[in-house]
Amino acid sequence: MKRYLGVDLGSKTIGLAISESGIIAQALTTLRFTEDQYDEAVAMIVKHSKAQHIDVIVLGYPKHMNNDIGKRGLISEAVKEKIEAQLDAKVVLQDERLSTKSALDAMIAGGAKRHIQKQKKDELAAVVILQNYLDRKGDPLT
Repeated sequence: MKRYLGVDLGSKTIGLAISESGIIAQALTTLRFTEDQYDEAVAMIVKHSKAQHIDVIVLGYPKHMNNDIGKRGLISEAVKEKIEAQLDAKVVLQDERLSTKSALDAMIAGGAKRHIQKQKKDELAAVVILQNYLDRKGDPLT
């Protein structure tokens, strides 16, 4: 069975989620790296992918609401290439528009305190990214 890693890449944090079943995503952890040092971030993603025996990495792909690819999207494209150069795992870019907002909305609805929201938003955004991918790949029309 394939193992999936969802990645929400920020400018200094990485939210990670995992799916061992290919059906349900669950939060894994949030990692911190030196701001805008994406080679450091890639090394962390590669390390976690190897440790978790990941087959598919689902990397959040930030797009503008009008579907344009901005600076953050270009960073994700470059990170994807760097990960692929170091791992045999497949790396997929997954549209992540509104994933952090969805994660925050869910925590607010669940009554999470603000400091918990701040701590968990990145890994929950990774859950949203990965779950969206898993739901889409299971749809025979996609």
